[in-house]
Amino acid sequence: MNYRVFGKTGFKASEVSLGTWQLGSKWGDPFDEQVAMNTLQAAYEQGVNLIDTADIYQDGMSEHTVGKFLKGKKDKVFVVTKCGRKLNPHVSAGYNEENIVKFVDASLKNMDVDSLDLVLLHCPPTEVYRNPEIFYVLDKLKRQGKICHYGVSVEKVDEALEALNYDISAIEVIFNMFRLKPAEELFPKASKQNVGIIVRVPLASGLLTGKYSEETTFGKADHRCYNRNGELFDKGETFSGVDYMTGVKAARELKQLLHTDNLAARALRYILMYPEVSTVIPGASSPAQIMENVKASSLPPFSHEEMEVVRQVYDKHIRPLVHHCW
Repeated sequence: MNYRVFGKTGFKASEVSLGTWQLGSKWGDPFDEQVAMNTLQAAYEQGVNLIDTADIYQDGMSEHTVGKFLKGKKDKVFVVTKCGRKLNPHVSAGYNEENIVKFVDASLKNMDVDSLDLVLLHCPPTEVYRNPEIFYVLDKLKRQGKICHYGVSVEKVDEALEALNYDISAIEVIFNMFRLKPAEELFPKASKQNVGIIVRVPLASGLLTGKYSEETTFGKADHRCYNRNGELFDKGETFSGVDYMTGVKAARELKQLLHTDNLAARALRYILMYPEVSTVIPGASSPAQIMENVKASSLPPFSHEEMEVVRQVYDKHIRPLVHHCW
């Protein structure tokens, strides 16, 4: 495993870390704590030292299990958690001092810790980024010692750029072979301010594994079935907002042009070609998936020609459809 300095936190984070949206189960299946523990142990043994979770994942069981797993561990593991998506309705007015303090206190209790390493606002409505009062609340929580750092998880590049007006330590953003926009303006500006970049949805909800076909189906409880057109939450979260059939075609072309049968590992390695990226957080619902994900850190870098292949496939299939959206 290779490590990178995580922005102004100063922490040396594993290039390939762990996102826990799927921890302890596959999408839509019941949570299994033992599977979750085994997955966390596999990550820890492979040198993964950053875990991304959220208070809403698995109805709080993700945070609870991460906290339980880390008790007594000798090596420091940096935990990123997120708050805000518990709000119902999820509206900008809900992002106020009372609710944010309540969410932070609940996460502290859930993980049984005295201070949270990093708290991100969890893809709030766009108006929240223009409300400095919310960030004053986070500053206050830092002074109180309840949180060490704060930042934002965003849907849109414009939201991330707005957040750079505050004392954030990190931005979590979707970036992958099918979502190249963040590299244009956001990455250079974040790097200039020493703000860490966490890359989420790195495999475009599985499209960039190259394993899906036009005939692939997903379970009714899987967001790749019920949120394909943004029915339940932002469309950009599912398949990075790319039309499924278009994504299958583009992924097949990438496999052919990059001469690989393991597109997933190559897709993760591609993200690491950008020095502004602090860490990438693929999900894993089993130890076997951990072992596959961490391979990316040891793969050789992309050649200039291979980087051009990705750009050409993106420009041909993806850019006209989604580049302007997020």
